[in-house]
Amino acid sequence: MTTALRSTAILILTILPFTNAYAQDTTTTNFFDQIKAYDLSTILTADSILTEDREGDKEKIKRSEILGFIGDDYQRFFIHLVSVIQNPVNPYEYLVYGKTRVKETISTFQGTITVRKAGIYKSGDIPTYKQGFVTCDVILYEDKKHPSTGFIKGKLKTALIIDNKGRFRYDALMLIADGFSNNQFVGSWTSYKTNLSKKCNWGDFRIPGCGDLDIGAGEFSVDDKYVKSGWSNYRQAYSHEDTNSMASKQARQKEDEQWWK
Repeated sequence: MTTALRSTAILILTILPFTNAYAQDTTTTNFFDQIKAYDLSTILTADSILTEDREGDKEKIKRSEILGFIGDDYQRFFIHLVSVIQNPVNPYEYLVYGKTRVKETISTFQGTITVRKAGIYKSGDIPTYKQGFVTCDVILYEDKKHPSTGFIKGKLKTALIIDNKGRFRYDALMLIADGFSNNQFVGSWTSYKTNLSKKCNWGDFRIPGCGDLDIGAGEFSVDDKYVKSGWSNYRQAYSHEDTNSMASKQARQKEDEQWWK
């Protein structure tokens, strides 16, 4: 994120206080019938996103990998959606393939994401854009042939926009605002072997329901007591005072590794 965009955000936030795109939740119009005409996979698997603000500033940036946790100790949980395909028979359903990772254990999964609700806010951050959301049921089945596997079940909320050219896009209009998040999943992971469940949440830029794991104001930052739960490299990459140090640069390189390939 550029310094210019951050400065613009501070000015806007001073004049008109924002939190994030969900500020309009209480005033929406039903968009469920129309959402089937759009392909949600373009948002869920986006490699890059376009940030914008009311001043007309735009910047295309690489989308960060999903942040997640599993269990009461907030063990870091990695998930990557390799493929999301809209079901040609049921346009509200998406067929999903991807991989999860906990510590060094990687598992493949298949499952579905099913749209249950969609809405458009009556007023948005940019008046000429339609700004809205979808909420979905998610069920993902890890491969039983892999060790320590199970299934993931929960709810996903995704923010979207339809711009003034009719393009269906990831909502990053206020990404420069503190506390920005998108693709927020709240659910559980249940072991095939023991049938015991653990909390398992994830999201873009922030993790919903993560308690005191996240102590950041402007952006996600891990509390010291959870660093040992798989967050050490993340801390070194993004939370270290000297982000230009060799250690921080190497940590960021590791964060950028495509472990799912």
